[in-house]
Amino acid sequence: MSPPSADQALPAPEERKLPWRESLEVYLEPATLRMLALGFSAGLPLLLVLGTLSFRLREAGIDRATIGFLSWVGLAYAFKWVWAPLVDRLPLPPLTTLLGRRRGWLLFAQGLVITGLAGMALSDPRDGLHPLVWCALLAAFGSATQDIALDAFRIESAETRKQAALAAAYQTGYRLAMIWAGAGVLWVAAWAEASDAGGYQNAAWRTAYLVMAASMSVGVLTVLLSPEPVRRPLAAPKNAMAWLESVLIEPFADFIRRYKWQAALILSLIAIYRISDVVMGIMANPFYVDMGFTKDEVATVSKIFGVIMTLVGAFVGGILSMRFGVMRVLMLGAVLSAASNLLFAWLATRGHDLTALVAVVSADNLAGGIASAAFIAYLSSLTNINYSATQYALFSSMMLLLPKFIAGYSGVFVDRYGYINFFTATALLGVPVLVLVALAARAGNTSGDA
Repeated sequence: MSPPSADQALPAPEERKLPWRESLEVYLEPATLRMLALGFSAGLPLLLVLGTLSFRLREAGIDRATIGFLSWVGLAYAFKWVWAPLVDRLPLPPLTTLLGRRRGWLLFAQGLVITGLAGMALSDPRDGLHPLVWCALLAAFGSATQDIALDAFRIESAETRKQAALAAAYQTGYRLAMIWAGAGVLWVAAWAEASDAGGYQNAAWRTAYLVMAASMSVGVLTVLLSPEPVRRPLAAPKNAMAWLESVLIEPFADFIRRYKWQAALILSLIAIYRISDVVMGIMANPFYVDMGFTKDEVATVSKIFGVIMTLVGAFVGGILSMRFGVMRVLMLGAVLSAASNLLFAWLATRGHDLTALVAVVSADNLAGGIASAAFIAYLSSLTNINYSATQYALFSSMMLLLPKFIAGYSGVFVDRYGYINFFTATALLGVPVLVLVALAARAGNTSGDA
């Protein structure tokens, strides 16, 4: 019997191993370089509407409770699957006519982000939070919409075996943008401050946020200079109900039809693959404080060693995925992510040991980079290219909901059982992930051999 088509078969490890030279050369291809720039555009808004904004608001004298409630702005990212079907199928005249379906939505979303960031720059939180909050919501909505369109653009820009490299390039750009939006915006704000004035200076923050809005030009230029992925013709709906069915129901029904009972296995794997990292990450900064590490020490280690090792991990994960297959590297990433949490349990016995902190943070970020590159490639391989934006948005939203819910109880666990037991428990959370990866790999091989 001939093997199933690409739309029907479960993703399985690639049959042909690419030579090392061919695996490396993919990083110099135009599609990969475009994803580096677009990854920067995707990563820039996240901290500006969440982490950096909280710093700014606290400096302006806003109370911590209010700042905490305002973090709900980030829920736009968790529910982007709600409007993903519209991004997937709805044209945006005249942008769709001029640029194509994917690039039109990308440029529209980037315009929303730029408008939102500029509005945040021109707002003074001391005069009232409503204008700032609405502008932050606009930037977050635009950023989430950009993510939807960009995931579809990436999936449709290269064949399956190159998706890991595109994911690695995307992650690299994303991480570089987070450095610029995290440390860079603080540096610009400090540089713009008047030396003879103390306290909160809104003019300095205005300059910093306008610089960040201008930095979105990297993504805008990339979209304008990129080719539109090959457009797949879509059947014209007979009526409004048929259109709604094709936009809202069919992407999800297609996934169930293709994978049948195995859909439950795949969705379970997506829901918990990053659970060790997410649950542990909530208590990482309180742990550093309790161990006596200063802000300068943590910032230096995280921004230098952590970021470098994440980039190395993403690069290595992309290379290994193309060389040995996504499922093997997905298993490796799951093992390393759980094991790195045991290193934090060891660090808890060391006290204030800066060398140990460098080693543990480096290992943790290396593992996270490898796991993320393989996981993004795996999610990409699951999508039907006709519904790539909708299906990928659903997958990427699912992967955080359960881990984030469980992570809310992490502080209670630490108070009761201590850090060593907490980090050990988060490592054990990775055991079910290993089982699900093994089952998914076996199901993929069985489907491929059918």
